[in-house]
Amino acid sequence: MNLILLFPEDFIEDTNRVRLQGRRRTHICEVHRAQVGDELCVGILSGRIGFGRVTQRDPSWLEMEVRFEQAPPPKLPLTLILALPRPKVLKRVLRSASSLGVQRIILLNSFRVEKSFWQSPVLSSESLQEQLIIGLEQARDTVLPEVLLRPLFKPFVEDELPGLIKGAFSLVAHPLASDPCPRDIKQPMVLAIGPEGGFITYEIDNFISCGFMPVQFGKRILSVETAVPALVSKLF
Repeated sequence: MNLILLFPEDFIEDTNRVRLQGRRRTHICEVHRAQVGDELCVGILSGRIGFGRVTQRDPSWLEMEVRFEQAPPPKLPLTLILALPRPKVLKRVLRSASSLGVQRIILLNSFRVEKSFWQSPVLSSESLQEQLIIGLEQARDTVLPEVLLRPLFKPFVEDELPGLIKGAFSLVAHPLASDPCPRDIKQPMVLAIGPEGGFITYEIDNFISCGFMPVQFGKRILSVETAVPALVSKLF
């Protein structure tokens, strides 16, 4: 945890003091081993980053005086369209995408996505936010990516996707593509990554019809959780 993420409800009345319990208090005391007087990096959700000085410690809570001095790092101008992975993989991908600064994540249905994945408790708003927050804490960021769930492929591609990619450089990862993935893109992007096994031909054709360019990342077939950071880091 490289940043202690704070929420409005952590503040004690209208002061610059916060009281933390649970996971964050445990991490500060047991991992950082912070004592009274020590300072740690803090940030307020959707707001600025600064420092918090430990003022009191208790077996069940901890108080800090906080000050905020700078803006969080800018988000990548990237919308990531991701065929819904299996729940355990999704958790790791969300953390990774959040750490990398992805601006928007769209979880999409695909022919090779198991229907049961859409019933997973990982897709609850609370669980999604939990994974994204872990990514923010790792990267010293405070702004959550937007996450959208789209369980119907065809309506999304026909009704939403054309407007979504307007003015953006749009790519779909496809191991059989002839063009390699480009580097260092200097404009807003939309990147679509399929499930394990890739998008089927019908789905690739739909992306191409919308204006996406299929690209490959070399001779190796990557897992979803490897492909996301590899492609994002190459593109930006």
